Amino acid sequence: MSSYRTAESVSPKHPDKLCDQISDAILDAYLTKDPKSRVAVEAAGGHGKVFITGEVTSHGKVDVKKIAKRIAGDVEVVTHVAKQSPAIASGVDKGGAGDQGIMVGYATDQTAEMLPAETLLARSLNQYIFNHWPHDGKTQITLKDGKIVAVVASFQHSTAKELRALVDEWLKDKPKAGKAKIHTNPTGTWNLGGFDADAGLTGRKLVIDNYGPHIPVGGGAFSGKDPSKVDRSAAYMARRIAVDNLRSHKAKEVYCYLAYAIGVAEPVEATLVIDGKSKIATGYNLTPAGIREHLGLLRPIYEETARWGHFGHGFAWDT
Repeated sequence: MSSYRTAESVSPKHPDKLCDQISDAILDAYLTKDPKSRVAVEAAGGHGKVFITGEVTSHGKVDVKKIAKRIAGDVEVVTHVAKQSPAIASGVDKGGAGDQGIMVGYATDQTAEMLPAETLLARSLNQYIFNHWPHDGKTQITLKDGKIVAVVASFQHSTAKELRALVDEWLKDKPKAGKAKIHTNPTGTWNLGGFDADAGLTGRKLVIDNYGPHIPVGGGAFSGKDPSKVDRSAAYMARRIAVDNLRSHKAKEVYCYLAYAIGVAEPVEATLVIDGKSKIATGYNLTPAGIREHLGLLRPIYEETARWGHFGHGFAWDT
């Protein structure tokens, strides 16, 4: 088995992350007006236009175009939003899950945030550069036997020299940096970023937003979905359960798998894998209603999750 582990991160100005933020900002706006709103909204953007589509059933009225422009800037916004499908609504109305699927939660003792080291480091570098250079950008970290052996950073409006200086500053307090190969803007300075350079789509950075490429991803995208959609809420609950069991068992790593049938409240699977040993997850209310109440999910808290990922930031599901 390879001893290498690589993960990447993208900044909030990346076109896919702009779409995630638009979707979750719309969700937040509806939940502010009506906490029982049913929302499943997706955005696609690029080259001066943003398309917003999906399903919303709510007593609240929201200026979707204004929200999109706040995040994406001076773009043309096209909307096509319908009410939630009656077939889906009937199952959710009686407390059932808003979709089928399996969700994966994970926690590890590698870092204080209980995330894989390579994932956390890639995000940390991205955040460090973004704080100095708030533009579209990507970072990538490669570890070998726990040591940083390669760093990649590409950011809009930055020269390779300017970017290299920031990477070197970030590496100073990283004891396992060693003699890392560093690549900054390998193709040269680039000035077109965000929707001016590329298309974006809600949910396309799901692996980055979860635990990185070495941990399985179960359900669908999170952003733009209210917590009746278990591919979001149950993923958060699976993380909560993994964190709880990492601590209570003093384990090295914990996986939690939760699976649902659409319209059915109780999961069809609730499995824990603690340091390689499987058991049934017990002691939690794993119905959609139970998860919403336990984690306080009917609040406008989601736009922030769309900026830097859903785990390791002190949210209710991972503290």
